[in-house]
Amino acid sequence: MDKNSIIGLTLIFIVFALFFWINKPSEEQLAQQKRYNDSIALVQRKADSVKLAQSILNSNNVAESQANAISSVNDMYGAFSNAAIGQESFINVVTPKLNLTFSTLGGKLSSVILPEFNTYDSMLVTLVNEKSSHFGLNFFSNNRLIDTEKMYFVPSVNANETIYLEGEEDYTLSMRLYPNDNGTSNERYIEFLYRISGDDYMLDVDCNIVGMQDLIYSQNSYIDLVWSMDLLQQEKLKENKLNGSNIFYQYDGDDADNLVANRDGEEDLSVKTKWISYKQQFFASTLVARDESSFVSGTISARTDNAKANLNDKYIKTMSSQLSIPYYGESNESFDMSMYFGPTKFVELNKYDLGLEDQINIGKFFLVRWINRVIMFVFNFFGGFISNYGLIIFLLTLLLKVILLPISYKSYLSTAKLRALKPEMDDLNAKYPNPDDAMKKQQEVMALYQKFGVSPMSGCLPMLLQFPILIAMFRFFPVAFELRQKPFLWADDLSAYDSILDLPFNIPFYGDHVSLFTLLMTISTIVYTKINNKTMGQESQPGMKFMTYFMPIMFLGIFNSYSAGLSYYYLLSNLLSFAQTYIIGKIKPTEKLRSELLWQAAQKTKNGGKASGKSRWQKKLEELEKMQREQLRQQNNSRR
Repeated sequence: MDKNSIIGLTLIFIVFALFFWINKPSEEQLAQQKRYNDSIALVQRKADSVKLAQSILNSNNVAESQANAISSVNDMYGAFSNAAIGQESFINVVTPKLNLTFSTLGGKLSSVILPEFNTYDSMLVTLVNEKSSHFGLNFFSNNRLIDTEKMYFVPSVNANETIYLEGEEDYTLSMRLYPNDNGTSNERYIEFLYRISGDDYMLDVDCNIVGMQDLIYSQNSYIDLVWSMDLLQQEKLKENKLNGSNIFYQYDGDDADNLVANRDGEEDLSVKTKWISYKQQFFASTLVARDESSFVSGTISARTDNAKANLNDKYIKTMSSQLSIPYYGESNESFDMSMYFGPTKFVELNKYDLGLEDQINIGKFFLVRWINRVIMFVFNFFGGFISNYGLIIFLLTLLLKVILLPISYKSYLSTAKLRALKPEMDDLNAKYPNPDDAMKKQQEVMALYQKFGVSPMSGCLPMLLQFPILIAMFRFFPVAFELRQKPFLWADDLSAYDSILDLPFNIPFYGDHVSLFTLLMTISTIVYTKINNKTMGQESQPGMKFMTYFMPIMFLGIFNSYSAGLSYYYLLSNLLSFAQTYIIGKIKPTEKLRSELLWQAAQKTKNGGKASGKSRWQKKLEELEKMQREQLRQQNNSRR
């Protein structure tokens, strides 16, 4: 082999080595692949078990069947084979806030009912159902994949017992999974230790692993916690565009994040995670790594199972998490968690100081969020002594109008002054009918404004200051738990749309029903727009006229399926704006403003008139006019 061949082979080897080094999987990718392989292995073992069980059932020899069954269980579960055989029993814990049912099969919560709340069809709100929830540890033991959800745990109380808690009373329930060779000392076990309080939606769940160092494979320094739930419909709408079902999560030391709302999706959690939450419109089921603990990594997903949807018309979506919790193979290890099952009420979630309130989408922009926090405080203050939430919304709207009165007054004066100068504007329109004189006309308009001390921009700033409040209200009402199932007038639920007529067909962009609050809001907006257009002289401008009427029609389609409380608020806002404009108009009529403007202009002329000089805008217009004249002159010269 010559020198060139050796160099060529060496370079090829170096290139391949660099390629494999650059493309080698990360630790997170290796962990994810292991979880995938483990899941495949578990599915395969379950399939093999089903086949063997079928062959046992087909056997005519009972003794042989029993021997085969025992052999199958021993082969599948090894050191945990004894715990794979048993009879399921339940323990109930009843509090004013939660009705909990624990199952010895898996040692898990099999049912969670919120007795304080009803669904849209008058049933108790059920967040966890034994047929639609999964919770357990997955790990390897002597080359066997063990799923604790298939194991029978030993409870610390008698089977089928019911414990009642009130107020500050609490109760601790232990569920233990023992291996075969545990003996009588009970010093080797996997334990779910539940601590329940009589006045809290949150319960503690400690996962204790004691004396299992030689039975649980620990080379990867973690074991998997699998948690999944089917979300069932609780509200009038299955999916809410502004407040739908979603998975929220928070990385350790970071802000909360979420999957794309109202869609199927999946996310790899590659760094330490503090909590995972399966959120519905007004309720959440949340798993929290307590104290200094964190989930090492994991995968979350939201999927729609069409088969389940066909079987159950209340089925919405399946939420799943596969989370890695630390395990180092020591003789005594513990991972502390908490679980929250309750309403997505800001005050309730905020008290835990975990950032759980970030699940309530009150706006991303900091100013909108700050405004909504103040509004929530005021809303809850009124709710402390007023039970009618229609009246509370009216008081909130009135309070906002009073606070914004100085801004509204300034905006009205700016608009009224422009109306007062309408005769002078008409003269300028008659003087410059030719579009080619638009620049000259605009220059004289600005001179007119300066003469009378009027700024067309002065009315824009007050409107901009009110805009964040309009956005805040748009975010607040659809997520306000306080409005849930609160009736007012013809609306039976201010958190949902108020249908007065269900249509036998669906109108694109509008829907299959008629919301009266939305219809009234749209009518009031059109009337208010027509009055403004008439007073500002925009009725004669077809383009501007079309735009001002197009937006209310758009809102009719958008708001028809939104919260009735939101449409009701905007209707009240329009009606109060009518009243406000009428009252201010009586105090400052256009004729009175025109007299004041003429007097001020006369005083300015008397005192020298030109002292104020030209505004920046006026100077800019003059420069643009000079540039336009120069361009026209050059064009004429080039034609010659």
